[in-house]
Amino acid sequence: MRFLALFFLCLAGVNGQQSKPAPATEGQSNQQKARAVIDRMIATLGGPAYLNIHDSYTEGRYGRFHNQVQVGGALYFRYWQWPDKERYELTKERDIVQLYIGDTAYEVTYRGATTLNPQKDDNVRLALQRRHYSLETVLREWLNAPGTILLDEGASLAENRMAERITIITKDNNAATILVSQDTHLPVERIFSSRDPQTRDKDEEIEIYDNWKMVQGVNTPYNITVIRNGAMVRESFISNVSYNVHPPGEYFTPKLIRRELKER
Repeated sequence: MRFLALFFLCLAGVNGQQSKPAPATEGQSNQQKARAVIDRMIATLGGPAYLNIHDSYTEGRYGRFHNQVQVGGALYFRYWQWPDKERYELTKERDIVQLYIGDTAYEVTYRGATTLNPQKDDNVRLALQRRHYSLETVLREWLNAPGTILLDEGASLAENRMAERITIITKDNNAATILVSQDTHLPVERIFSSRDPQTRDKDEEIEIYDNWKMVQGVNTPYNITVIRNGAMVRESFISNVSYNVHPPGEYFTPKLIRRELKER
């Protein structure tokens, strides 16, 4: 009788252990699953070729929208250098240059350079913010930083296709969500939320990627749409892109850009 009692007591203990796995094990399993999705996405983007992009040159056109109506747009020519330099040449003549160096923005013409204030110019503030949450920043800086966690939030519908929803959170509580196509393993959307500095309202921005093409071993979205609080605010279409073109340093120097424009 004592043997049977001990047998059933041990059996109950085993069943209890099996029905209640440790929370740490569950969390680790979820994080491993999320990391596997992201690693496969990076491999599909081009793997080392994607992660080692130093700079790029892009030509295309963009449109800005307000209340679903286009309120601006132009051809653009963009030089980008990792991690925080961007040069946009606007108009067909390419005689207006918007420059982003770190957290400072300039507009340069042949007349001179003007520093743009992100506290007064919402377009500048949002451009700097988008770079902080960009796919490149999330995958190249956040992903392997100490304290970063990944969450697999399961399957979701994105742009009429099934996608895996992965959220990446840094130790400073910066968070971005990437929806990864279950078919192509490419990113479909990148989502982040922030507070409007004036109203303190919560804003949500979605960046949608489409029309992927392979360029120099890197999968590249030729169409990018930005949705802010449910409304389209920007759409861009790439016509040409090249990677690792190594633009000279003066391309990101306001005084030298002004001299360049005056000499044209």
